[in-house]
Amino acid sequence: MYMSANNLPLNVASDKIKIHDQAGFAGMRVAGQAAAEVLDLLVGEAKEGVATEHLDNIAREYILDHGWIPACVGYRGYEKTLCTSINHVVCHGIPGDRVLRSGDIVNIDVTVIVDGWFGDTSRMYGIGEVPRKAQRLMDITWESLQRGLASVKPGGHLGDIGHAIQTYAEAQHCSVVRDFCGHGLGQVFHDAPNVVHYGKKNEGPELRPGMFFTIEPMINLGKWPTTILPDGWTAVTKDRSLSAQFEHSIGITETGIEIFTLSPKGLHTPHNPELKPFLGG
Repeated sequence: MYMSANNLPLNVASDKIKIHDQAGFAGMRVAGQAAAEVLDLLVGEAKEGVATEHLDNIAREYILDHGWIPACVGYRGYEKTLCTSINHVVCHGIPGDRVLRSGDIVNIDVTVIVDGWFGDTSRMYGIGEVPRKAQRLMDITWESLQRGLASVKPGGHLGDIGHAIQTYAEAQHCSVVRDFCGHGLGQVFHDAPNVVHYGKKNEGPELRPGMFFTIEPMINLGKWPTTILPDGWTAVTKDRSLSAQFEHSIGITETGIEIFTLSPKGLHTPHNPELKPFLGG
């Protein structure tokens, strides 16, 4: 079992930000691509008339067939492979008998473990004829993620990420969810640091090569407060406004970042013309 500098196993979370070596980058590339493959697989499956439970079954079968591990199954009592968050659901929507309808937007979030490394990513899927305001929200959320990614560089600070996302999203008259954030990962699912999607430049821990974490802004058309449904998992907007999210897992390099969870098929961006039917644009 590999040990960190403070003598804790690397697969145990701590408040100390871990710095990973090239072997870590290699492991995360494989895990990140595995997770992205699952989301690519669901492009043709997330459509009108399909229940979210069906998507979960497809994803789990694909992961297990490849000898990978679905990280969410059994995590703090969670029983599903995916999180499927529809319309005003911000995150952690539980797959079930809810059937996708034309006009829905749904975030699908998956985490896959490959050889002990966690690949974590999510993406928006538009179902059928998506209303213009919903398409606009997905585009704003995607751009928010891009600006967050572009702000990451060695010597910068964690607050730079939140500042880049918040200033853009709020200029578009949207709000940034405060109740959930990105997180460190690697050989741990959720680790230090917390990566909030709002804040001030030059604040927070210094960004250093070897850090691994997710950036996953949740952007609402209405106000940012959320509430948890009685199932203990599903987070929804309090005002029931639409919410969207995109997520990548990244590592900081000597010169910038490496994105581990880019789509192998180039389907990670709503601005890709090939994605128009997929995102309902």
